[in-house]
Amino acid sequence: MEVVGVTTGVMKPLLSKLTKLLEEEYIKVKGVRKQIKFLRDELSAMSATLEDLADADPEQLNSEVRLWRNKIRELSYDLEDCIDSFMARVDDGRDGPTGFKKYFRKLKTLKARHDIANQIQELKASVMEASERHRRYEFARLKHKSGTSSIDPRLQALHGDIEKLVGIDVPKKRIVELLSMEMNGPSTKLKVVSIAGCGGLGKTTLAKQVYDTIKGHFSCSAFVSVSRTPDLRKILIYISSGVGFTGYTQDDGEQQLIDKIRNHLHCERYIVVIDDVWHTEAWEFVKLALPNNDLGSRIISTTRSVTVAKCCSSQVYEMEPLSFDDSKRLFFKRAFDSETPCYPHLEDVPDRILRKCGGLPLAIVTVSSMLTNQLRKAEWDRVLSAMGSALANKPDAKKMTSIISLSYFDIPYHLRTCLLYLSVFLEDYKIEKQCLINRWIAEGFIHEEEGRSKYEIGQGYFNDLINRSMIQPVDVKYGQAKACQVHDIILDYIRCKATEENFVTSSDASEHVYTTEYKVRRLCVSNHTKENVTIWKDPMLSHVRSVTIFGQPVKTCLLPSTSLHVLDLGGCWSMKDHHLESIETLIHLKYLRLSSRSITKLLEKIGELKYLQTLDVRGTRIEELPSTITKLQRLAHLYVDCDTRFSNGVIGQMHSLEEMREYGVQSYEQGKSLQEFSKLTKLRTLKIRWYFNSLEGSEGLRQAEGFHSYVGTLLSSCNLYNLYITDCSEDDNYPLSLDSWHPAAPCSLRKLCIKTCPIYKVPNWMGSLGNLVVLKLQYIIYMRPEDVEILEAIPGLLFLKLATFGGTNGRITVHGRNGFRSLKYLYLGIYHCGTALEFQVGSMPKLEHVKLLFPAHKRECLNGASDLGIQHLCTLSKVEVEIWGNCMADSNYNPTEDENDGAIKWVASDINGAIMTHPNRPTVIYKTHYYKDCEHFKSLGGLLTGVGPVSN
Repeated sequence: MEVVGVTTGVMKPLLSKLTKLLEEEYIKVKGVRKQIKFLRDELSAMSATLEDLADADPEQLNSEVRLWRNKIRELSYDLEDCIDSFMARVDDGRDGPTGFKKYFRKLKTLKARHDIANQIQELKASVMEASERHRRYEFARLKHKSGTSSIDPRLQALHGDIEKLVGIDVPKKRIVELLSMEMNGPSTKLKVVSIAGCGGLGKTTLAKQVYDTIKGHFSCSAFVSVSRTPDLRKILIYISSGVGFTGYTQDDGEQQLIDKIRNHLHCERYIVVIDDVWHTEAWEFVKLALPNNDLGSRIISTTRSVTVAKCCSSQVYEMEPLSFDDSKRLFFKRAFDSETPCYPHLEDVPDRILRKCGGLPLAIVTVSSMLTNQLRKAEWDRVLSAMGSALANKPDAKKMTSIISLSYFDIPYHLRTCLLYLSVFLEDYKIEKQCLINRWIAEGFIHEEEGRSKYEIGQGYFNDLINRSMIQPVDVKYGQAKACQVHDIILDYIRCKATEENFVTSSDASEHVYTTEYKVRRLCVSNHTKENVTIWKDPMLSHVRSVTIFGQPVKTCLLPSTSLHVLDLGGCWSMKDHHLESIETLIHLKYLRLSSRSITKLLEKIGELKYLQTLDVRGTRIEELPSTITKLQRLAHLYVDCDTRFSNGVIGQMHSLEEMREYGVQSYEQGKSLQEFSKLTKLRTLKIRWYFNSLEGSEGLRQAEGFHSYVGTLLSSCNLYNLYITDCSEDDNYPLSLDSWHPAAPCSLRKLCIKTCPIYKVPNWMGSLGNLVVLKLQYIIYMRPEDVEILEAIPGLLFLKLATFGGTNGRITVHGRNGFRSLKYLYLGIYHCGTALEFQVGSMPKLEHVKLLFPAHKRECLNGASDLGIQHLCTLSKVEVEIWGNCMADSNYNPTEDENDGAIKWVASDINGAIMTHPNRPTVIYKTHYYKDCEHFKSLGGLLTGVGPVSN
């Protein structure tokens, strides 16, 4: 058994709290200060040894050493609980010395003094015993270097596409052949193809590549994961959502869902991917919802078991490991961003490492992440040596586990703790970055640094784990992943480690049997039984500090724990109001997440949770937050649905708020409340949405201008980093004028996203936003040359998303002067016909990815443009083009296969010609959509009644 560094993760926040406690006035209680100083000094002395043990060879640790380490870990937890309890009694929720004086009066009573002193005395005795053992032991100091260079997180998305494509062309082509995509004859029958292979071979990646390539030929599609312990009802809901069926209710049982899905798919040509099937029973269940309707529908399944694969289909594709050449391409692309690097001083070490990876893509990516930009041969020799002893004579499955172990011990202690924490989530679960980082903060894994918030530090941890290939990015947008998933092999590994370290206890609610000899510290409950079950009143749970429940709620309202810091019920879909009746008893709670549609209100007692930092009630039916939320003076992150209301004056009193998503404005009068945000000096991220229609005439204009000015004050009076604005009004009578906005100087804004909101023009002040990295303007009524000039002057802009009806004089030109000098991604949507787009020589010198959307019913729609000047974008690596016109929808359009010699084929062929002359030979993807209206952009008048084609 290997030793992990979780104990060091427990120790560091504890030492920090002890040091802080010694600085406070209220600890000057007779004897207590001296004892706390003793505890801090003793534990500090043991901390260095714990760090060595975290990296030691497991074979060198005897049972006594393990026992000592575990003892220190549990003592650290208990001591931290004691400190938290003491601080809660001191803090009566008021600032200044008045509250402390009040507490001192209480503390002078004999009982109160004895409570604190006795607890610390008991813990001191335990620490002294452990300290004596520590002095008797002489541990070898086994230093282990870890120094993987981090990759700029913005480049992660650019690496991802190439990694996924290495060696995949041949199997992808074979799967498409097995699916027989022809529309005639027997191919109209339902066909199922199963992909089989061991873990880490890339089955899911292959299925996703095939799915993305051919789904445009089907009327609806879905991609769902089953996993080892499937929640069958949730899988059916995911299939429903994927194929576009929303007519189910929370009360529908499994059979009702199956019947509804079958009925919906009866007349649809569908493709569905059923990923990660472990057992034949799960397959037999899911296929009940997928009818054979003789319309040429297709199903793809993936599984590790050939037996299961043959149960799914007679057509089984067994994946093989990558060839040595493909392995080498993938390895070097990940390590050095080049498929053919020349580093002769490394000799044959890379080849020897690759042979040990056995052609497993996950193993190759994991090991190469340890050697990213590493040129020192000694470091390559170290990795090779470690792999040699770890992989000797092991089959593929154990070889993969050993490689993950090697990578795990190569990451710093703080990242190990954060990685192990992911074991609280279910297999194939999409973990939202916001939720994860806020949970890390609530658990005390992240400590604030000078000039950086805890959330910013957490984002760095998240990106580091992606770059080290320990987690997989999901929903990458503007160079940042919005979520992540953990490969099931890695999840198995970290679950094992989390159990060994008593870090996370996972439980099936139907069993609720605890085999650990220690108190449960973090609990994950999976309750997918049809009926609610009672959570076990067990002494083991008395000090649980984190609870995550998936599935049905439990009969017990809330766990009787005064140590609870995190309560995540976001995956508990049937929670009801009565489950939260005793919420105020969780006095140490820092993170609370609810998402059940059966929750309709928050009790006023929520205000008693004075340590709450994150409150997430998205997905509930809470109409209004109680006014007592103002008592939550540590609340930093608030997530609500846009129809959730606030009482007057509440927003302005939430002084610790750093992030608010999503504040809804339903009337002009309510818009005045936006002024309250100017009182929040710590606010960094704000997402607002308005959906009300203004009056017509002069009164409507006055209201619109007044409301827009309220929005503008957010930039002038707040120190915002991220501002998201969405207009969901049904009319477009009053476009937004940004000229009247006056951002603070210097402006801290890094991301500005204005969506579905008509804008007259780009304001002059936008060109001076020195910190702006992401800009989204959807939509500018018409694009002027001056607008392009202002945008190209923004110095640090990396990601730009624009939408417009067209350009003045029928042209949008990006000049080759020194503009857009940092831009890496451009999206440009042109909604009406009649505009020529042109990139001139030398324009956008660092652009890597361009996505264009425009209509092309006939050649005149492009106003003479053809190749658009794509060849002039010198660093381009990826091109996406969506064309709207009189055509069939096709998510993978190929102009060489188009028999119709129309405008779409003409422009796509010309773009292909330009790409062929480009030195980088960027990849290109075409999509076509049917849109019959050929509306030519001519003037401002009458444009606001129709938006034309819109793509998100």
